[in-house]
Amino acid sequence: MTIREAVHNAEAKLISAGVANARLDAEVLIAHILNKNRAWVVTHVFDVLDEEANREYEAACDRRTRREPLQYILGMQEFWGLEFRVTPDALIPRPETELVVESALTVAKSLDRQTTIVDLGTGSGCIAISLAKELPTAHFFAIDASEKALVIARDNSARHNVSERIRFLRGDLLEPLAETNVRGQIDLLVSNPPYVRSGDRCSLQPEVRDYEPEAALFSGSCGTEMHQRIIAAAPDYLRRHGALIMEMGMGQAGVLREMFSASGEYTAPVFFKDLAGIERVVTARKA
Repeated sequence: MTIREAVHNAEAKLISAGVANARLDAEVLIAHILNKNRAWVVTHVFDVLDEEANREYEAACDRRTRREPLQYILGMQEFWGLEFRVTPDALIPRPETELVVESALTVAKSLDRQTTIVDLGTGSGCIAISLAKELPTAHFFAIDASEKALVIARDNSARHNVSERIRFLRGDLLEPLAETNVRGQIDLLVSNPPYVRSGDRCSLQPEVRDYEPEAALFSGSCGTEMHQRIIAAAPDYLRRHGALIMEMGMGQAGVLREMFSASGEYTAPVFFKDLAGIERVVTARKA
């Protein structure tokens, strides 16, 4: 079977399974199996696949027809121009989360001192590692409740040569910091917390609902329960004028504004929109 025939058959299967961008996924998967790029695939469509490659390709396509995310099949996802290893033990990095990195860089680069940054719910480590690449003198704490996620994050930090500046801690939100000496010394606290309402589970795409870790997706019946906990706990660890930066879901800005106001510990929050015009990231300073 030629590459062209294999891709055509795969595309048909993916379309039948309801996969969006079926042709693109079929080409990406064949390129992955052959360890080539898509440009090579396009110029070698009449090459014949050997039996082993064909079996591997069919197996990968079968996984995709079951709506397993493409990123988990490939084992990689790009974020902030870097490649991150991903598995079902950690949330897949998304383009919207790069806005958290942008916001954190704006704050960090305005400081005239070596910064200390905490990444809550680090998952694959994409936020902390991306910031570490951009801020070579900063030091980081990356916290997650999942040891399996931390294994992935440590691997990614080694992959990008920033392991020496990131201390990985396992635990619930800021609790692991209680045994350190950083109380009142954190310059930035960044997080992409779970913010999907538990009642919205059925509306999610199968790729998200059935494969990504629930703990990284669902916060509770309101979707802002984790934000509330972070807002309450962060002031004990932030410096005066230190910044709390969090990603949030669509339509949650009003609720978060009220939370910050009720806390009395912060200046007025500032909200930033993603490329779709949705308020996606909030920044607030410790008063």
